[in-house]
Amino acid sequence: MRRLVFLVMLAGCTTVGPDYKRPEIPLPKEYGEPAPSQTAPSATISADWWRLYQDPKLDELVASGRKSNADVRLAIARVQEAEGALREVRAAIFPEVNATASYSRQGVSTVSQPPVPAGIATVRPNYSALVSTSYEIDFWGRVSRASEAARAGLLSNQLSRDVVDVTLAGGIAQAYFALRSLDAQIAVLDNSIRVRRESLDIAKTRLEAGLASELDVYQAQGALSDALVQRRDATRSRALIEHQLAQLAARPDLKLSTGELFNLPMPPVPPAGLPSTLLERRPDIRQAEETLVAANAQIGIARAALFPTISLTAGAGVQSAQFADLVGGPGAAIWNVGIALAAPIFDAGRREARVDQARARREQVVATYQRAIETGFREVADALVNVQQAGESEEELKARLDAARNALELSTLRYQSGYSPYLEVLDAQRTANDAELAFVRNRQARLAFSVDLIKALGGGWDPNRAMARN
Repeated sequence: MRRLVFLVMLAGCTTVGPDYKRPEIPLPKEYGEPAPSQTAPSATISADWWRLYQDPKLDELVASGRKSNADVRLAIARVQEAEGALREVRAAIFPEVNATASYSRQGVSTVSQPPVPAGIATVRPNYSALVSTSYEIDFWGRVSRASEAARAGLLSNQLSRDVVDVTLAGGIAQAYFALRSLDAQIAVLDNSIRVRRESLDIAKTRLEAGLASELDVYQAQGALSDALVQRRDATRSRALIEHQLAQLAARPDLKLSTGELFNLPMPPVPPAGLPSTLLERRPDIRQAEETLVAANAQIGIARAALFPTISLTAGAGVQSAQFADLVGGPGAAIWNVGIALAAPIFDAGRREARVDQARARREQVVATYQRAIETGFREVADALVNVQQAGESEEELKARLDAARNALELSTLRYQSGYSPYLEVLDAQRTANDAELAFVRNRQARLAFSVDLIKALGGGWDPNRAMARN
């Protein structure tokens, strides 16, 4: 018995296979791009970053999507499956205990050799009840490596759920900004339609007075029709974006009233020289690392198969031909204790081949992990450039818009006074319309790029802390 206890205590003392060590992926310590110059100060961005835009409707849509979106529900179910797999693996460190109870009747031949002695019944009942246990001693750490792999699988699925969460919130926010941008563009086009109707009326009046030709009327009508087509396209695009939002938020009956794009504030930006170690906050990169941890543990599982396995078995119970003797007879007790050793002798290199396969799979996952880090670094750098350039472009676009508005006003007055041809009015109208739309679209792009930056940094940032694997 002492030897048995000693063997159990040895279980798991030797763990074959490499212990996990994070690969060295060379990256710059800081991003080279400077932070955008904004009046808003740099600040920590919390996990519910979409609240920075101070729009209750956006908050409502994100909350609805995080609760009911199909992708979120799928990710949650996968986490639950991984939790069950981890519990199953961890249960292997404990002995398995089974209970059986049986009853049978057997008829014995009276003409067989040797013959049944006289007075012995040829119909024999049998009652039995048995409790048995078996336990494989984890000398080589196969179970502990399997537990390590299952735990990494669970963390990977949890991080996958976080990826879905960040992606979903970002998708809803950017679709919402696109919707508000189309609201603003429709308002711009409504104003252009109004201006072009007035220009058409002026052209008709001047034609009737003999001060203009029919060409002016045709050109004015063409400009008006062009604006009407643009508005129809914008209305169609808005409906499609609204349908997209309905799907993302899991609200098929969603109907959104008109909103104001320029009431949405720009969130604070990260500090200059943002350290690249903040990439460790990204759930997709951390998910890739947990996948690597699991692949590393699989090498140990494959190597453990090269060594002998030791199993302990035991059982105790009762057996009798009469049920009364089964529950009360002192001689009905039965028991067994055993130990088994199984070792591979020859398998033509099959187990070694599995170890090589596990190592090769680990190298594949290392490459995937490296790609995830490099992609994340590039996405942050790209987002920083986009936020910076879009912010600087807004002032230039505003100056262009003011100039276009003034030119339209002046050209219209000059045409009414007979100093300029109608072609100048048409050109000024197109320029003003394009400038209005470009200004609106740039604001939408700034908001969308700010979401890209937050997503690229894993759903926010804290300049004083970078997350590392526990």
